[in-house]
Amino acid sequence: MILIPFINQLPKVEQQQWLVVLNDKFAQRQINAKVVLVEEISEAQRELVNVAIVANPKPEHVRLFANLQWLQSVWAGVEKLVQTFAGSELKISRLVDPTLAQTMSEAVVAWSFYAMRDMPLYRQQQRAQHWQQHPVKLACDTKVAILGLGELGQQAAQQLLANNFQVIGWSNSAKDIAGIECFNGDEQLPQVLSQADIVVCLLPLTEKTHGLFNQHTLALMPSQATLINFGRGAIIDEYHLLEALDDGVIKHAILDVFAVEPLDEEHAFWSHDHITVLPHISAPTNVNSASDIVVNNVDQFINGGQLPATVNLNRGY
Repeated sequence: MILIPFINQLPKVEQQQWLVVLNDKFAQRQINAKVVLVEEISEAQRELVNVAIVANPKPEHVRLFANLQWLQSVWAGVEKLVQTFAGSELKISRLVDPTLAQTMSEAVVAWSFYAMRDMPLYRQQQRAQHWQQHPVKLACDTKVAILGLGELGQQAAQQLLANNFQVIGWSNSAKDIAGIECFNGDEQLPQVLSQADIVVCLLPLTEKTHGLFNQHTLALMPSQATLINFGRGAIIDEYHLLEALDDGVIKHAILDVFAVEPLDEEHAFWSHDHITVLPHISAPTNVNSASDIVVNNVDQFINGGQLPATVNLNRGY
């Protein structure tokens, strides 16, 4: 029996849910492997471990397994792992799940409509018991910029197109996507930000994207623009975002990710009229579909030595 550690910092209820579903799927496929917690593996057994399934693991728990070759994450985000193990020979795979991409694309469309139809303004009017209608903007007259054109970004862009939005995209490297004008590189980012009514950030957190939305870049956006961040919290400079919203540099921000989560009870974002706070719910991992993918990847590694796509530890994604 091959023991596969599940290295995580999840609440016990979630932890057990993953263990049950993963092991059930291994059994269904008659794979001679069992997923267990770190503490269930003896020191002698650790020497035999070359693959682990992870969810935001503590680095010291990963390092308990000296012969690890590959980490399979059950999450799409692997930035902390990349930063921790940069320069090592360890291979890391993020979760690539069509269900996750579909969920994210639905969130992007939903909150783009929320911004386009002035829902934050009507929320304020309701609190003030103020009855006033405002002109309705059409999706076909609304330009949405997607920053980050990976699996999630491309599907979100296609869903926006299907809902009649104008869509442009930006990524670090050049992309060619039907129906979408694509931009890339630092020199073309200002061109993207300056023409978008809604900017949706789906970027990973890297050295280049840390603090990407700052005083300079926020000032490039139109004053009626909305920023949606479904990427990583540290991509936004919080002080400069508050300043930009207070000064009318941009209209609104919809934030689902934060540098520190949960968001502190005293944080200024909670009570700001021009910020919508979400508790990291834009695209939660689906345990069932994710487990299918993880088990398939592990099976191919155990029985054929094949790895799925892995993260470039130098690039960060």
